[in-house]
Amino acid sequence: MTAWPEPYTHGALPLPDGRTRFRLWAPTAPDALALVIDGRDPIALHPGTDGYAEIEVDCPAGTRYRYRIGDDLLVPDPASRRQDGDVHGASVVPGPDTYPWQHPSWQGRPWSEAVIYEAHAGLAGGFAGLTAKLPELAALGVTVVELMPVADFPGPRNWGYDGVLPYAPDEAYGSPDALKRLIDTAHGLGISMMLDVVYNHFGPDGNYLPQYAAPFFRHDVSTPWGPAIDFRQPAVRRYFEENALYWLTEFRFDGLRLDAVHAIPDPEWLVELAQFVRGQIPAQRHIHLVLENDDNRASLLGQGYDAQWNDDAHHVLHHLLTGESHGYYADYADQPAQALARCLEQGWLYQGQPSRVRHGASRGEPSGHLPPTAFVLFLQNHDQTGNRAAGERLTVLVKNPERLRAAVALQLLAPQIPLIFMGEESGSRAPFLYFTSHADAALAQAVRDGRRREFSAFPGFNAADVAALPDPNAESTWAQSLPWATASAEDEEGNDDSGDAQIWRTLYGALLHLRQRAIAPVLPGTRSTGARAVGPDAVRAQWLLGDGALLTLYANLGPDRQALPPDLAPKGPLFSSLLFESRPGAFDALGLGSLCADSTVWLLEDAE
Repeated sequence: MTAWPEPYTHGALPLPDGRTRFRLWAPTAPDALALVIDGRDPIALHPGTDGYAEIEVDCPAGTRYRYRIGDDLLVPDPASRRQDGDVHGASVVPGPDTYPWQHPSWQGRPWSEAVIYEAHAGLAGGFAGLTAKLPELAALGVTVVELMPVADFPGPRNWGYDGVLPYAPDEAYGSPDALKRLIDTAHGLGISMMLDVVYNHFGPDGNYLPQYAAPFFRHDVSTPWGPAIDFRQPAVRRYFEENALYWLTEFRFDGLRLDAVHAIPDPEWLVELAQFVRGQIPAQRHIHLVLENDDNRASLLGQGYDAQWNDDAHHVLHHLLTGESHGYYADYADQPAQALARCLEQGWLYQGQPSRVRHGASRGEPSGHLPPTAFVLFLQNHDQTGNRAAGERLTVLVKNPERLRAAVALQLLAPQIPLIFMGEESGSRAPFLYFTSHADAALAQAVRDGRRREFSAFPGFNAADVAALPDPNAESTWAQSLPWATASAEDEEGNDDSGDAQIWRTLYGALLHLRQRAIAPVLPGTRSTGARAVGPDAVRAQWLLGDGALLTLYANLGPDRQALPPDLAPKGPLFSSLLFESRPGAFDALGLGSLCADSTVWLLEDAE
């Protein structure tokens, strides 16, 4: 068997002489395994001792092909770069990259400059629709657009976490060239592009790997989505390592966000993945790797990963804003101001102590030694909004707009890396609902039933509430989730909220430009000098910035004015140190030794 050229060991690879080399890892395929090219007789394949079946065939780019498993099961290439006919259809032999890149010298931006905007490509109008929105996002102050997963999923509507073909951009959003155009346009506007990738499971519809590659999964470890992926297998490790490299090189993404890595049972592979990717990409490129990890493993953030989504900070802020204490919010309901202070000072609340929600099991590793930029701070994201029964945003849940504005001011000027969820910047009141488009009626019903079972156990939910849950498979559920639909339309009371949307955009724009001018340039080297609770809902936190300046936060997310202890009251003249106040009068009250209700004040004192 001929050596497989680097970097790809899976999939269809066009060769210089016009032939294509096909390679499939099929260690448990039945004897009748064949490559089926449209218009030709099937070509028998025979996996070698390493489990790979390989053949070179005279066929050009654009050729449609599938693999036949047994006598009659036709399946796509698991490393397909493009599909013709969704996840059950034919794969397409790729050709050379002929996209005319306009910004080939783009090297990305430093992580310290990151302001992330999480977007769902489908709700934005596909790759082309999101491309059209980029100038507006750049003007707002966004420096990174993070796409929810785009790997091919069943049907035209999905969050993206049901993907089954990790290399194929879903055609419901546009062609591969349309995705490249989106990235290229972003680079021309000074915006980096990140992609959310799912390496912890495959979706339930269109995953044929168990039919011919049973060792891809391990049955001694389960995840919420079924048997865990077996990263002990070299072929499996390589499959995902090459996938990460593929997005970063062929599409020129500037980074990846790895979904739910706590469901990967071999965490040492994550270290290998980061080493592999960074070893393949020139050092001058700014490539960012970000984790979602419920285990709070701080050790990974010193081994090739830039940051982790800070669920702890979100959960305590959400409790302070809404009062909710059910589910995992129960772990943050006791002494929330102390919990918020710990998150601002050290990153995570849970750094090894037992969790009540986890029945006393310990969670996390010490994180106080990490820089603030190792944590991505958000008030909303696809998980925290979309996994609610009704998908409510904070504009609906938080009854006091001043309190929400105070939290936004806390988030966007804090030294942690801010993430904005699409529509948040205009105060959207549209829900973000869980939506799918499964063609299999039984699977669609199973998803409905699963959602109903999940929420029927929630406090305050009755049978009528459960019956009224939106149907994930209905197109209307997707349509309700359009994030900018209410920015210029009438709200539920029949009032025109376009003015309110402009107020929110003005606030976000002012804060992000202030961050860009005063915070981001001096974030490298920033360290916390302490944070304390100053009341049931209030905190003071300080950081020494990289240039020696002192950044101070006073935030009160409660309904009552809070007197400051004498040792925490600001000292000396304040007139020259105000950076931002979320409501008029908050700065003056601070000078008199108290925090206004529902307010945030930021002070910046120059280095001596």
